[in-house]
Amino acid sequence: MDYKAVTYEIQDKYLSPYACKDKDTKGRARAVAPCPMRTEFQRDRDKIIHCKAFRRLKHKTQVFLSPEGDHYRTRLTHTLEVSQIARTIARCLRLNEDLTEAIALGHDLGHTPYGHAGERALSKFTHFAHNEQSLRMVDVIENDGAGMNLTYEVRDGILHHTGDGEAATLEGRAVAFADRIAYINHDIDDAVRGGIITSADIPERFIKLFGKTHSERISSMIADIINVSYGKDNIAQSSEFRDGTRELRAFMFDKVYTSPSAKSEEKKAIKMIEYLYLYYCAHEQEMPLQFVYGTEPIERRVCDFISTMSDRYAVRLFEDIIVPKSWSKI
Repeated sequence: MDYKAVTYEIQDKYLSPYACKDKDTKGRARAVAPCPMRTEFQRDRDKIIHCKAFRRLKHKTQVFLSPEGDHYRTRLTHTLEVSQIARTIARCLRLNEDLTEAIALGHDLGHTPYGHAGERALSKFTHFAHNEQSLRMVDVIENDGAGMNLTYEVRDGILHHTGDGEAATLEGRAVAFADRIAYINHDIDDAVRGGIITSADIPERFIKLFGKTHSERISSMIADIINVSYGKDNIAQSSEFRDGTRELRAFMFDKVYTSPSAKSEEKKAIKMIEYLYLYYCAHEQEMPLQFVYGTEPIERRVCDFISTMSDRYAVRLFEDIIVPKSWSKI
């Protein structure tokens, strides 16, 4: 029995005419035998959840480097928050939730250790963008170099969750908005928790526009997108919320993202990633075999290797390279 037929029937009956239905996928680079129970986007979601790169996100920094405390966000909790926000938008706009969830869960798989600090470190030597690296992670790095063979729509959404251009599907565009809503608001929450700012520091104009609490801000931003976008072939914010979000992001850059308190360890992290990059470019044989003697330039292969590291694994490798090991006389 083809259990997917029920899903296809539901999608035909209830999804928006602008949604990307599973039966309309452009497919995969390599054909695979169909699953009797799951649609292609459901399979992609499951592949991502079960991959090693997804598990590593729990040990990758979001904004605060090596924070003391159990309640600061990691790259994994950020990803889950993006997924929740994106699915809420998708459900209310009658889009494909499975496609939306797959894109959201995979959008940050290519982040370096120490987040954007690591990204900036690698960018000093070669082109590196975490959205492009996330696509490389699912295409060529996971499964020991075999990649995950995801559908076109999921891959497109991962690539276009940030940067120039926009996703080909509304589901991918929903994830791009959800990413911004998630990180701006949870970074405010973490900054208050870390004593970088207080709730009283948030300008009154943002409170009037978005709300006073974490929950109110997220809810108002989601509601604005839904109200503006419902029944249309694009996803957008109202001009008021678009400008307000841009100004709130600028406020966060001024008060949090460049704050000496929040970034006290960032210079060390950048220097460490720079050292690892230069070291492995000169000692490629010390990388895992997957990244050794490949056909691509050494710079690309070293970036690939570093992007697979968690924060603590990068520190361990750095210590193994530069810290003298203990020894004893025979």
